[in-house]
Amino acid sequence: MKLCKYGTHRVIEPKEVLPQPANRISNDMNIYDNEILIDVDALNIDSASFTQIEEECSGNVEKIKSRILQIVNEKGKMQNPVTGSGGMLIGRVEKIGDSVSDKVDLKEGDKIATLVSLSLTPLKIDEIIDIKPEIDRVEIKGKAILFESGIYSVLPDDMEETLALAALDVAGAPAQTRKLAKKGETVLILGAAGKSGLLCCYEAKKAVGQNGKVIGLVRNQKSKDLLNYTGFCNEIVVADAKNPTQVLNEVLRVNDGKEVDISINCVNVENTEMSSILPVRDEGIVYFFSMATSFTKAALGAEGVGKDVTMIIGNGYTKKHADITLEDLRECDTLRNIFKDLYA
Repeated sequence: MKLCKYGTHRVIEPKEVLPQPANRISNDMNIYDNEILIDVDALNIDSASFTQIEEECSGNVEKIKSRILQIVNEKGKMQNPVTGSGGMLIGRVEKIGDSVSDKVDLKEGDKIATLVSLSLTPLKIDEIIDIKPEIDRVEIKGKAILFESGIYSVLPDDMEETLALAALDVAGAPAQTRKLAKKGETVLILGAAGKSGLLCCYEAKKAVGQNGKVIGLVRNQKSKDLLNYTGFCNEIVVADAKNPTQVLNEVLRVNDGKEVDISINCVNVENTEMSSILPVRDEGIVYFFSMATSFTKAALGAEGVGKDVTMIIGNGYTKKHADITLEDLRECDTLRNIFKDLYA
């Protein structure tokens, strides 16, 4: 068999596709020469996926366990069939294939977080030990495979692994925000009090400077109080992200009647595309980090309201995204303490 650094040799059906869009991949844990075997401790299911599964199972933890096991057994990976998304994992390196041993900065026994999606990662779960719904965490006994092309982060020794994992799970969002936001701009962040939202608010505040503005959109007063405590936002609005006209009116109200330069969607529910698009000026930027986004709705919706905006798919990877995110936790005690309290 010809081995592929992207893992196509693991695809069962349909053939000739990459592991992520495949319906089923092989989760045989006998590794090939270009793979890395991981002894898995925990899965961090991405927020959109976990929310969907939790709602489908009416919050029943045993049903959530059964649903996750069913998905992995059927697909060979943890890929939610509704959202298409996965998450990430932490574990220890058990074995490194001969052909990649000199290409990776790893040794057996290293504890790592994989920074590629579970939606393409061969995974075998022997047992689900615990589910922690409040932080979308699934503690398991099992094994997984990292492909030659797979990215990872060795877990730092200056913070708890749960803290690092919570941040690394959404590392693409703050790193992309750092690239997109410029001095003097106005940035709207939807879902601003969540994991990715808080990190984006922090990065946006640094990026836009004193002459810029960060507007955080949250769903209730409790989230507004949390965001207000951080001091990351110049303005905070409470609105339903599924109601685009309400969002537009609230943003215009706090922004002197002006549209924003950039919006960043960090919500974990469907039907928020137009709330991200409507408040943005022509030739502005809309960044969809949320995996609940329908890009068909976004494209047709922007066309329907005559919005000439650049829409960016929420690529979970950008260069040095893990370093940037962990740097945020190290340099901001407020951010670190909130993550400790809520997600670790």
